[in-house]
Amino acid sequence: MNGEGPTGSEATGSEAATVYRRLRAVFGNPSLRSADARKRATRVPGDSAPFGKGRDPEGLADVITSMTQSLGWSSPLARGELLTAWPELVGADIAAHSEPAGIDEGVLTVQCDSTAWATQLRLMRADILTTILRQYPDADVTSIRFSGPGAPSWKRGPRSVPGRGPRDTYG
Repeated sequence: MNGEGPTGSEATGSEAATVYRRLRAVFGNPSLRSADARKRATRVPGDSAPFGKGRDPEGLADVITSMTQSLGWSSPLARGELLTAWPELVGADIAAHSEPAGIDEGVLTVQCDSTAWATQLRLMRADILTTILRQYPDADVTSIRFSGPGAPSWKRGPRSVPGRGPRDTYG
């Protein structure tokens, strides 16, 4: 031993060589890590045929549908379609006296011309909700709220605290 380094038998048993061989087995050959090397390694002769498997063009509707689902846009788009298709959902007679106001937290709010129409539509709520769930399942509508014509109200939101109210504002 003259200090020039390990001999061949010592190099095969050294800890550094063992670690190198183990890492090479785990991570592969470093010469195959470049982009060109990966392409060469995975290319199969005859794989780039113009009419081969996976090369067919997709229709625009399929591309847009898959894109909206992957980005999570299907629910807002379904809600918009539901609001615009209200006359086809409920019929022309009902649509003439009611209009969807919006969807908030799964509740479809429908504004009616009169309290009589709101009451009638409340009786038909199950049928209308079933039709909506069948045709627009992505809209995430869980219930429907029918309201009559706008009358003065002093409520400040969907819930109010009972009390005297605005009695002393007149006079």
